[in-house]
Amino acid sequence: MSDITRTRRAHTAATDTVMTHRMIMFVIFGLMAGMFLSALDQTVVGTSIRTIGDDLQGLSLQAWVTTAYLIVSTISTPIYGKLSDIFGRRPLFLIAILIFIIGSVLASFSTSMVELAAFRAIQGLGAGGLMSMPLAIMGDILAPRERAKYQGYFLAVFGISSVIGPLVGGLFAGASQILFITGWRWVFLINVPIGIVALAIVWRFLHIPKQPRHSVRIDWWGATTVIVALVPLLLVAEQGREWGWGSPIAIACYVVGALGILAFVIAETLMKDDALIPLKLFRSPTFSMATIIGVLVGFGMFGAMLTLPLYLQLVLGSSPTQSGFEMLPMILGLMIASIASGQIIARTGRYRMFPILGTALMSVGFFLLTFLKYDSPYWHVAIAMLVIGLGLGQLMQTLTIASQNSVGLRDMGVATSGSTFFRQIGGTLGTAVLLSLLFTLMPSNITGSFADRATLTDALDAALDPTVASAPANEKIMSSIYTPIVSKIVDGTTSQLQAGVQQAQDAATQAVAQQVAAGRIPASAQAAATQAAVAQAVAAATTQIQQQVPVARVSADGTVTLDFSDATQRAAFVDTAATTIEDQFAAGDENTSVGGSTLDDTSFLVGADARLTKPFLVGFNSSATTVYWTAMGVVLLAFVLSLFFRTPPLRAKSALQEAADERRGKDEEDKRAEEAAAQTGALIAP
Repeated sequence: MSDITRTRRAHTAATDTVMTHRMIMFVIFGLMAGMFLSALDQTVVGTSIRTIGDDLQGLSLQAWVTTAYLIVSTISTPIYGKLSDIFGRRPLFLIAILIFIIGSVLASFSTSMVELAAFRAIQGLGAGGLMSMPLAIMGDILAPRERAKYQGYFLAVFGISSVIGPLVGGLFAGASQILFITGWRWVFLINVPIGIVALAIVWRFLHIPKQPRHSVRIDWWGATTVIVALVPLLLVAEQGREWGWGSPIAIACYVVGALGILAFVIAETLMKDDALIPLKLFRSPTFSMATIIGVLVGFGMFGAMLTLPLYLQLVLGSSPTQSGFEMLPMILGLMIASIASGQIIARTGRYRMFPILGTALMSVGFFLLTFLKYDSPYWHVAIAMLVIGLGLGQLMQTLTIASQNSVGLRDMGVATSGSTFFRQIGGTLGTAVLLSLLFTLMPSNITGSFADRATLTDALDAALDPTVASAPANEKIMSSIYTPIVSKIVDGTTSQLQAGVQQAQDAATQAVAQQVAAGRIPASAQAAATQAAVAQAVAAATTQIQQQVPVARVSADGTVTLDFSDATQRAAFVDTAATTIEDQFAAGDENTSVGGSTLDDTSFLVGADARLTKPFLVGFNSSATTVYWTAMGVVLLAFVLSLFFRTPPLRAKSALQEAADERRGKDEEDKRAEEAAAQTGALIAP
């Protein structure tokens, strides 16, 4: 037996270790610790970002904190997948956790929003591995049929983090100091102990049998071109609404992104099997269709889901913490559907029906959301979220399993990260398009809600009521919205009436002067006669004015004021003024229009009188339902495509076991060849 053969067999013995259920559970425990770290961070930061922006005096830069994290985590996802195929999953996962911890520590020391954005980018570099690597590792150690059964553990982690994240974020954001450190800084510091525990667990328990490393090239050009392609496109996706979709900087991003995509395709074609995302993967109809459906599902899921917390907080008046709890039906549906579908897949090995059922249920859920009204009860939203969750639970794991099932061990990491990567791209696109649609429609829809006569008169009556207008809870909404409208009505009416009184006074004065000139009144009595005539004119004008405008008050010197304390008189005035206001809204008067800048801070809605907030809630609800119609259309397209989704039977063995069996078969062939050679040598021996 040759030394090469002995070495190969020794290596085979070392790598063919079968992982027991106990070993698999320890590995999954380590993976869940890493995923929990990343999932918790996203929900905690999302809850407290407004407090952070206020403290660092850079709320307008808030979007960059999110954008930096998103761009780096998205771009690093396929890079982690490819490098883990080359250097192994364990070291890359440990590096991801370590980078995330370092980014968290740095973020906690931020002194400006620019610094925070930079440090969040470092966190994103780690998060790209934390979210994609666990799925690739599971693809290694579990057969596709068994893999579905374990997905429930990961979704449990996702669900728990979604529930406690807003609670933890609200606690830290609301505390002025904890252990002499500003409360919001603990949003990032809390990641350090959790990260250290995750690092220890992964270091101790995550041991995957090593595989022989093939001679490969690292795709530096692919990594470079994917950055050139995605950074400008993700930037314009996040900032396009502020820049303007047709602005010069946006057009520059489109051009650079398009050139980057072209360069990426060329680079990947030249790198062949060593590419960052090998184009050969798309020759598989299963992988290609799973990728397209994943992009569409990501579009609908991430984009429309961002409007649900806004709806809960703005329309239903929930706090960030409460809205976190109110999202539980979706998490519950997600977990139920994922665990149930996983058990069915494990028992039957069939999964074609789940993308069909999942997209159908998501479409039904979004359809239910299109019937929302500004005064709809919470249970309406809860049922819709439950149905959407039941759909998502059948899609998230089956699309990944389908992608993994279509490739071998060599491409497991890149196929898994590619699936996650394209779903993130769809989510980013959905977030940009649907949120842009929401905030583009809101000003016109809010203005349009004032076209309803009852809504307008109720809001005006409340805004003119001195008790309502002076209430502290209504101070913000009055100063932001209603004071300019009310001031224009009051000032216009007062000026008009004052002009009438002044005209009467002038006429009386002139009449006395004419009588003096005619000699009917002595010149010495002119002052007294004028005073009496003016008083009489004011009295007559007052009677006429109060008949026409009951809220008007005219003092003895002729000064006109408006008194809205009487509800009956105020209602009569509002009924008359409403027609004028409707005309001003229709004409786009700047004093009655609602600009996008007004909606940057919606805190004025909190605790305000319901009559004052109704036009905004109606306008937001109308905009949100348009978003849900759009999301439903996208998910329906995914449903149609899922009807043509070809799903070959799931493999019964894990990727590691298949590789081990292949090596064992090769060793047996080598052994038989050596025995045959030895036999042949013996036959021809002298």
